[in-house]
Amino acid sequence: MAVLGFTLGTFVFVLLISSVANYPTGEVGRSCHGMVPEHGHTARPDPVHNISVSQVTFRPGDQIEVTLSGQPFRGFLLEARAAEDLSGPPIGSFTLIDSQVSQLLTCEDVQGYAVSHTSSSKKTKIKVYWNAPSNAPNHVKFLVTVVEKYKIYWVKIPGPVISQPNALPFTTPEATVAPLSTLPPVSHLTKSFSASDCGNKKFCVRSPVNCDPEKEHACFFLSFTRDDQSVVVEMSGPSKGYLSFALSHDRWMGDDDAYLCIREDQTVHIQPSYLMGRSHPVMDSRDTLEDLAWRLADGVMQCSFRRNITLPGAKNRFDLNTSYYIFLADGAADDGRIYKHSQQPLITYEKHNVTDDPKSVGGSHSLFLLKAHGALMFVAWMTTVSIGVLTARFFKSVWSKAFFGQAAWFQVHRALMFTTTTLTCIAFVLPFVYRGGWSSYAGYHPYLGCIVTILAVLQPLLAAFRPPLHDPRRQMFNWTHWSVGTAARIIAVAAMFLGMDLPGLDLPGPWKTYAMIGFVAWHVGTEIVLEMHAYRLSRKVEILDDARIQILESFTVAEAEGHAFKKVVFAVYICGNVTFLIIFLSAINQL
Repeated sequence: MAVLGFTLGTFVFVLLISSVANYPTGEVGRSCHGMVPEHGHTARPDPVHNISVSQVTFRPGDQIEVTLSGQPFRGFLLEARAAEDLSGPPIGSFTLIDSQVSQLLTCEDVQGYAVSHTSSSKKTKIKVYWNAPSNAPNHVKFLVTVVEKYKIYWVKIPGPVISQPNALPFTTPEATVAPLSTLPPVSHLTKSFSASDCGNKKFCVRSPVNCDPEKEHACFFLSFTRDDQSVVVEMSGPSKGYLSFALSHDRWMGDDDAYLCIREDQTVHIQPSYLMGRSHPVMDSRDTLEDLAWRLADGVMQCSFRRNITLPGAKNRFDLNTSYYIFLADGAADDGRIYKHSQQPLITYEKHNVTDDPKSVGGSHSLFLLKAHGALMFVAWMTTVSIGVLTARFFKSVWSKAFFGQAAWFQVHRALMFTTTTLTCIAFVLPFVYRGGWSSYAGYHPYLGCIVTILAVLQPLLAAFRPPLHDPRRQMFNWTHWSVGTAARIIAVAAMFLGMDLPGLDLPGPWKTYAMIGFVAWHVGTEIVLEMHAYRLSRKVEILDDARIQILESFTVAEAEGHAFKKVVFAVYICGNVTFLIIFLSAINQL
C-alpha cells in the first residue's frame, strides 16, 4: 500500500505540474514618447497604412471615431498629439470599440493616452474612439507606429489633423530633413578566432575553461584586446540564434551594458543594447562601434568590433577601464527577434577590468548558493530520507537490539530523518539569500519547496508527541506520520524534477530526467522486493486445522535467512542510491 501510494502519487503529481510562460502582448507603454519599437532595426520610410477620422472638427468633450487600416499588420501604437508640437505629450484619451484586438496604454502616468494591440495576430483594420479633452489645443494630429514583422515597421505615420471650429487654419511647418545616420561598414572574417594570445595579449572568457575556438566548435569564446584608447572585442560560439555578452556591476541582469550578435538568415547583425531588468534588451545605435565583422561557418557564429574605452556622450555605454562581472549567453532568434536564453548565462566568478593585465578567466552557469541548494536537497531527499523510510518499515526485527536506550533501527531512523530536516532547512534558506527575497521567475518550484520544508519540520514535531505503543491513539499517529512523510517525499520529487530545469540550475541534457525516473524506480523497486519478501516470510507459519496443532516450520531459521536477505538488499540499495546521488552532484559541480 505504501509503495503504491508513493509511486502513483509521485508520477501523477509530476505529470500535473507544468510551466506557464508569458509573452508581451502589446504592453509597450515605455515606447509612448518616441513611438519607436525596441527592435534594433531601421524603420521603413514609405508608409502603407492609413488613419482616417469620422470628422475633421471637434469641440472639447466630443468623441471621434479613428480608423487604422492597410495591409496586414501585427502591432501598432496610436496616439493623438498637438499638431504644432508633435514631440510633446499625447493629447486626450481613447475608448476601445473592440477590446479583443486593442487595449489602452498608460502614458505620462495617464491611462488611455494611447492604444496598442493585444496580440501578434494579423489584422487589417482597427477602430477606436478619441475623446477630446477640455484643454485640447486648436489642432490635433494623429500618429501611429505600425509593425508588420519584427524587422519591418513604420514609425509615426502621420494621420489627419482635426481642428476646433473657431481655430485659424492649420499650416504645416516646414519639414526639416534630418541627416541620415550612416551605419558603420561591416566586413567578413576569414578565419576562426584563436585563444593562443589569451593571458598574453587578450583578456579571455571561455566555456569550457581553456577551450580553443580554433580547434573546438563547442567553445564559447569572448576576448578583449586593448589597442591604445580602444578595445577590440571578439565573440564566437555554436549558435543558430544569437550570442551576447554584458558588463554588469552585480550578478543580476538589469542596468547592464550588453552587446549582441544576432543571426538573420545568412547574415549577422552586431548590436549594442541596454538591459533594463529581466526583460527584452533595449537596442541602441551602432554609432559607437567600429570595424564590425562577422563569420558563419560549421555551425559557429563569430563577430568582432572595436569601441573606445570611454564614450562620454553615449548613454548606457559603460567605461571599459572599470571592473565588472562579465555575462556570456546564447539563445534562439527568429527573423531578427531574439528570445530568452535557454540556460543561465555564464557569469565570471568575480569582477574584472578587461583593459588591465591580460588573463584567461572562467565562470559558472550556476552560482555557489544555488549549487549548494540543489546538492543539499538531493542528499536529503534522494539519500537520507529514503534510507530512513526503509529502515523504519523493514528493519525493525533486524535491528531490534537496544542502542542508547532505544532500538537500533529507531535510532538510525531518527538520525536520518533529523538530518533530512536539517539539510532541507539549510537548503531552503539559500535561494532567498541569493535572490534577496522571493523569486517570481521560478514557476511552481519555490511553492513546492515551501510545502516540503513545512512538512519536513512538521514530521519531527509530530514525532515528539508520539503516543505509547498500546495507546488507542497510536494507530491514528502512525497513519498521520506516514501520510505527512509520504506527501513530503512525493512533493520533494516533483520539486526536484522542476528544479533541474530552472535556469539557475539547468542540468545538461535529457539524461537528468531519465536519471531521476531511474532513482524513483530504484527506490520503488526496492520497496516492492522487500514487501514481497516480508509476505513470503509470513507464509512460513502454517496451521493444520485437522490436527488442531500449530506447527512452526523452523521459524527461527527462516527468520535468520530473512534477515540476511534484507541486509543484502539494503546494501545493494545503498550502493545504487549513492550512485544516483554521485551522478547528480557531479553534474552540479560541473555547472
